[in-house]
Amino acid sequence: MDFLRPASWEEALAAKAEHPTAVPIAGGTDIMVEINFDHRRPEYLLDLNRIELLREWEVGEENVRLGASVPYTQIMENLRTELPGLALASHTVASPQIRNRGGVGGNLGTASPAGDAHPALLAAGAEVEVESVRGSRFIPIDEFYTGVKRNALQPDELIKTVHIKKADGPQQYSKVGTRNAMVIAVCAFGLALHPETRTVRTGIGSAAPTPIRAKEAEAFLNAALEEGGFWDNGKIITPSIAKQFADLCSGAANPIDDVRGTAKYRRHAVGIMARRQLGWTWEQYRGSGRTLEGAA
Repeated sequence: MDFLRPASWEEALAAKAEHPTAVPIAGGTDIMVEINFDHRRPEYLLDLNRIELLREWEVGEENVRLGASVPYTQIMENLRTELPGLALASHTVASPQIRNRGGVGGNLGTASPAGDAHPALLAAGAEVEVESVRGSRFIPIDEFYTGVKRNALQPDELIKTVHIKKADGPQQYSKVGTRNAMVIAVCAFGLALHPETRTVRTGIGSAAPTPIRAKEAEAFLNAALEEGGFWDNGKIITPSIAKQFADLCSGAANPIDDVRGTAKYRRHAVGIMARRQLGWTWEQYRGSGRTLEGAA
């Protein structure tokens, strides 16, 4: 196994172009486990730890530009207001040591359905900026996951930045695990209210071959909130609407039975998390003063 250690982003892109099978390593929290257990033996490792721009973030007027290697700890400490869903997800990642090393780019590159960041990125509507010596392009998060541990990257491309709209409403994230720390998700769920567009987005992790959205549930809830005037009147969402939303989220899941949990349990847990998060986020929205009731 050869170790490539570029000193700049341009050198990294050139190395990836010359060695398309090279596996990028930054935090190393996924790839090193696979190597240590002899599950993977790449011909080349491409060390990105010297690339400073991958550890930078910038808060703009509307978006956050998040470098692929920004550690989860930095997201928790510095971007809790702008990216509340992702900050909550970051809290659930493994241990403090791993949160100090791992970043969102690693989750995206591995594309495991159990990656903790995916539901929050789906709910927020992120875009992934990737680059090669041929140029750069933006991949909407909905198009990024192409199969089990597969993504839309071309062999010569590297993940550079994740662009995420600053939260314009409450966001939530929950994860079910077999213990409270250092655990792979049995299932996970993210929810984001977007009052500016009067829409709701979801994200489901570890309950389908890829991270997914519950699009039918979103469409139902968007229609129910609009028809009932909930965005303006600030009324409590009725139990029947909450139950239907939860059932549709549960139905969107396509899980498997494995050592961490059964498919039946995963579907049930996704519905429970969806209903609870809808309640939590809606209470936050009602208390934000943005409704007519709150403004009165």
